[in-house]
Amino acid sequence: MGDEKPARAPGEGGRFWRWAYRYLAGPAEVQGAVYGGSTEAREGWKRDLENRKRYSREQRERKRAAREARRGDG
Repeated sequence: MGDEKPARAPGEGGRFWRWAYRYLAGPAEVQGAVYGGSTEAREGWKRDLENRKRYSREQRERKRAAREARRGDG
């Protein structure tokens, strides 16, 4: 009874699978991910980031204008 191994989650492999994951598949490296890839990919990433920033600025301005409008009505 005291020699029981801890139960593994379904899909968790043994020693070989842990080794294979660590050394063959492993987690993706993210160092330099923004600057890696093609020029088109970098430019697309930059455009997407700027669009997200612009959208956030517009949303903040809308919220600010709504607050100002409510203060003016009260």
